[in-house]
Amino acid sequence: MSDPAPIAVTIAGSDSGGGAGIQADLKTFSALGVYGASVITALTAQNTTGVQGIHDVPPDFVTRQIDSVFSDLAVKAVKIGMLSQVAVIAAVAEGLARHAGAIPVVLDPVMVATSGDRLIADAAVATLRERLLPRADLITPNLPEAAVLLGEAVATDAATIVAQARRLVGLGARAVLIKGGHGVGRESIDHLVTADGTLRTLSAPRIATTNTHGTGCTLSAAVAAGLAQGLDLPEAVAAAKAYLTAALAAADQLAVGTGHGPVHHFHALWS
Repeated sequence: MSDPAPIAVTIAGSDSGGGAGIQADLKTFSALGVYGASVITALTAQNTTGVQGIHDVPPDFVTRQIDSVFSDLAVKAVKIGMLSQVAVIAAVAEGLARHAGAIPVVLDPVMVATSGDRLIADAAVATLRERLLPRADLITPNLPEAAVLLGEAVATDAATIVAQARRLVGLGARAVLIKGGHGVGRESIDHLVTADGTLRTLSAPRIATTNTHGTGCTLSAAVAAGLAQGLDLPEAVAAAKAYLTAALAAADQLAVGTGHGPVHHFHALWS
């Protein structure tokens, strides 16, 4: 018999259209050979054209979900996504303090959907920065999210991106991956800075597609999957970058919706 699949849990919001959030995370875990559990922090009425509504899960019920998962499942990695309210962020921080111990945590500071709709309250940004950044083994902001976390302008050149990553490490994160998907040029370049000051750049061809819904969720979930499988952080990030690039390249095969469609999480299995 083969070894059982490692377990990862995603703590994030639900996307009713299936392309991002909890749904994208669970698809990513499954595609990469990891069993996925979930803690739902918010329900969104959402499709490929935008977000039509958000219903926040009460913080005490977020707590109950966390306690249920961690009291029974041998979780090997945690991915955190959409946390829209201060009280929910506090519930997640307290739940991690009770249960997570040395389990690696990947924090994707989700703030704006691909459609441009805001997914976090302004007051919650400071709480996210203060309560969860110091607990994260990796945070994965895109260029606008990194700027919001620091209260700075969006970086437009590599030197500024790296400087912002180092300042985010200074806020307590053990490593920062600033994603280049919002950048320009023929290549999408991500910058990974770890707490020891090491800088790594990861580049891939920029895929010409409008079907980019859920890319950030997918990348961070793929990193968590790699960590659950025992990869070290640079290996997990590199593997996740390769997986997302292939999922983007196959995205147009799906033809889901009339707006920004999802990436193809199961590109290696069916088309």
